[in-house]
Amino acid sequence: MNFDYNTTRNELILAEYGRNVQNMVKYIIELPDLEERNKYAQAVIDLMGFLNPHLRDVADFKHKLWDHLHIISGYKIDVDSPYPKPTPEDALVKPKHIGYPQQKITYKHYGKTVETMIEKAKAVEDPERRAAMVQGIANFMKMAYVTWNKDSVADETILKNLRELSGGQLQLDENVNLAKVEFKPVAARPANNNNRGRQNNNNGKGRQNNSSNNNRPQRNNNNNPKPRH
Repeated sequence: MNFDYNTTRNELILAEYGRNVQNMVKYIIELPDLEERNKYAQAVIDLMGFLNPHLRDVADFKHKLWDHLHIISGYKIDVDSPYPKPTPEDALVKPKHIGYPQQKITYKHYGKTVETMIEKAKAVEDPERRAAMVQGIANFMKMAYVTWNKDSVADETILKNLRELSGGQLQLDENVNLAKVEFKPVAARPANNNNRGRQNNNNGKGRQNNSSNNNRPQRNNNNNPKPRH
């Protein structure tokens, strides 16, 4: 008896589409009629989109599916594609290295965004607008401090750090009150009491029984015998 194992089959080119799609593409390649190949290729494209619905969120969704169809066929399929046909050389091109920003952050719990906002505020000449921006930056710094340190912070610490980061150019009055920020830990969920429903049902039954007993007509408990005539 011969068993068909995956190790003895051809390698899957794009495993996310499965072996059946790969076999269908192989069948389309061998079809002699171009019109028939186009019809079956469109059906396979629809199936590939159904098997990978997350690709619909990708820009140019249909273009990617047609490229995958050519890749699965080993660039041998001859169909009328609505997009330019990819080549094996395109798969060898590596994307450019994005790089990682190598920037020193003075206070990491504030992040680079605070330093950027401080530089923007320093360039503002209007006194009222500049004061409003400084107030907003200080409130944001307090929120970021509490978020990362899980503790309260004095306003004096925020104002001191603001002066340091701005090189003394941005300051607030010492008596200013920043927005109140509190860190609230996540409360643990109460344990699921499976007997709670039973207890309520039993209590309800008891109340029903008592009420039904009260509504019953009272019997005459007079033990005196009936008078004889």
